[in-house]
Amino acid sequence: MENANQKITTFLMFEGKAEEAMNFYVSLFKKAEILTLSRHEDDGSEASGKVAQAVFSLNGQRFMCMDSPIKHEFTFTPAISLFVTCETESEIDELFVKLSQGGGVLMPLDSYPFSKKFAWVADRYGVSWQLSWGG
Repeated sequence: MENANQKITTFLMFEGKAEEAMNFYVSLFKKAEILTLSRHEDDGSEASGKVAQAVFSLNGQRFMCMDSPIKHEFTFTPAISLFVTCETESEIDELFVKLSQGGGVLMPLDSYPFSKKFAWVADRYGVSWQLSWGG
């Protein structure tokens, strides 16, 4: 399932929610799996046991994630989003509901001149997703 030839991998940095987010994303796609997972050392710090680095695959596309041991002033923005070409109308409908739950809708699920059915959402972790189905 993993694309061994992939040279560029999307890297998502979280503050304590990497494993939760990764498990959520893997649950959304039929062809998805966690490939590797390493944790920060158990040293009594806030990062103890959190994800130091993980690799997971969604429909053959690799992603990496981590929990930053350092608090940052920044988070995810819609300036970069994950674009999903859905195979069926039921897939886009289901992804729209699950990804927007606890997050926000940037463009509602609807027909647009560039797509028969499209939506743009930010999930509960702040990651932005564009969903498209052509019918």
